[in-house]
Amino acid sequence: MEQFDFRRMSLYQIWVRSFADGNGDGIGDLYGVYDKLDYIKSLGVDGIWFSPIYPSPNADYGYDISDYRNIHPDFGTLEQFDKVLHRAHELGLKVILDLVINHTSDEHPWFLESRKGKDNPYSDYYIWRDPKRGKKGHRPPNNWFSQFEGLAWEYEPQRDQYYLHVFAKKQPDLNMDNPKVREEVKGIMRFWLSRGVDGFREDVITFISKDERLPDGLPFLPVINGMPFYKDGPNLMRYLREFRQVAKEYGALQIGEAPMTPVKTAVTYLTGEDRVLDMMIQFDTMMADCFMTEFVHLPFRLRKLKRAFSRWQYALSGRGWNALYLENHDHPRIISRYGSEKLWRESGTMLAASYLFQQGTPFLYQGQEIGMTNIRLDTIDKYIDIASIRAYHAYFTRQSQEKRMRRIHASSRDSARTPVQWSAEENAGFTTGTPWFHVNPNYPTVNVAAEEKDPDSILNFYRRCLALRKSSETLLTGTYREYQHWRGKVYLYERRLGGERILVICSFSHLLQLYRLPRGYGREKAELLLCNYPEAPTLGKLRPYEAQVYRWRG
Repeated sequence: MEQFDFRRMSLYQIWVRSFADGNGDGIGDLYGVYDKLDYIKSLGVDGIWFSPIYPSPNADYGYDISDYRNIHPDFGTLEQFDKVLHRAHELGLKVILDLVINHTSDEHPWFLESRKGKDNPYSDYYIWRDPKRGKKGHRPPNNWFSQFEGLAWEYEPQRDQYYLHVFAKKQPDLNMDNPKVREEVKGIMRFWLSRGVDGFREDVITFISKDERLPDGLPFLPVINGMPFYKDGPNLMRYLREFRQVAKEYGALQIGEAPMTPVKTAVTYLTGEDRVLDMMIQFDTMMADCFMTEFVHLPFRLRKLKRAFSRWQYALSGRGWNALYLENHDHPRIISRYGSEKLWRESGTMLAASYLFQQGTPFLYQGQEIGMTNIRLDTIDKYIDIASIRAYHAYFTRQSQEKRMRRIHASSRDSARTPVQWSAEENAGFTTGTPWFHVNPNYPTVNVAAEEKDPDSILNFYRRCLALRKSSETLLTGTYREYQHWRGKVYLYERRLGGERILVICSFSHLLQLYRLPRGYGREKAELLLCNYPEAPTLGKLRPYEAQVYRWRG
């Protein structure tokens, strides 16, 4: 089946538990999603990506799946999902599901059988290895650390073996080298695609092929010492080609998440007629204020962000296609990171312009369009994210509690998972019950209802940006070029198609910034398309966190 044109689209990500509660139990659900579909359409997006909505014990809030062919009872039923899917399609919205196949929950029936012994049909659905034995007893097969919970191996007495978990203990890694497991994955894909789903965002998909030797990793690298042996593994391309054939049967979209994958490697997955992925969720643009992980926080550096933007733009130009994003469920809120909470509206709107007009398909995360910010809870026991809790207890333990909590405030994934702020009513209008998690206390001013009424709000600026992008062939398909890359406070880039050129000029500063137009751009022919201040801009000057978009023709 022919694939739809995802290059002209923009997508809205929903983390259902915190989106909208439709039945009053304090948990977001598909009933709430159904009620908000018209709102989503009003943003100007063309599709929805759902984070996992399958049954899960919630060790990692949905990314530990116990049943791939059903809906989590907290969220509704298959019938309610079908209702959401049908209505979304009526509105012209595609629907993308998260496909999590690197690992399952340890409560999945496959694992419950696999752990019983070596002589059942599911025995090798997971990665089991014998212990290393010595005078002091047994120890794990290698020295790998998991990304969430200590060592990457957990001992199972019933089998007298260890199983591999690159993430949490309750997330055992599947053995994708087993052809039966790959057939299970294909069956899962067909189950949802046959229902009418339009594609998948494939979680940590570059981790699914491991080096069968499972050698020791570098001892001086915490957390990721085993990554060279489970990322971009020896059989990854072969397995992705198998899954690609299923997607092609339905014309489905495939978006791969690829932590720590450099663009040179990404090109092999994203380019050519036999590409195995349509787009990639890369992490480079999330590293401008940290070292390898948000928990190792550093001052924000615009030059680092610009290098990441341009590296991916240039590498995929004319060859592949970028997934553009600044927020999702795995990262703290972007205004709190790369913008300014003091100049909240100005920086929130500027950040929108900084990425929405690049070449690629933009992604918006729920609450990003109203400028939601990080939450700052006073003690670690109020957080629920497994990665945040581990980081608090594992990193910088000699620092004071106050300093460690400041690190959590800057880095926790929980900041992206607070309930969406719909109004200034109790519980931010998210629920009539008791919210499952803390609501950000700034909801009386940061909410959808208030911003709907304000023509200059962050919400309405996102709408203007998406409408401008959709109306401009230059912004959709034109080439990208960055100017003045050396500047530490200004990001200036061009989109060009034929005789039309568009400049996007963004200030990442709370102070006045001056700039010169690139050579060949005459001031007298500049046509203003967009500005994030209500007052008219001045060509060559940027107010704090100002964004200006101009067009030149001929």
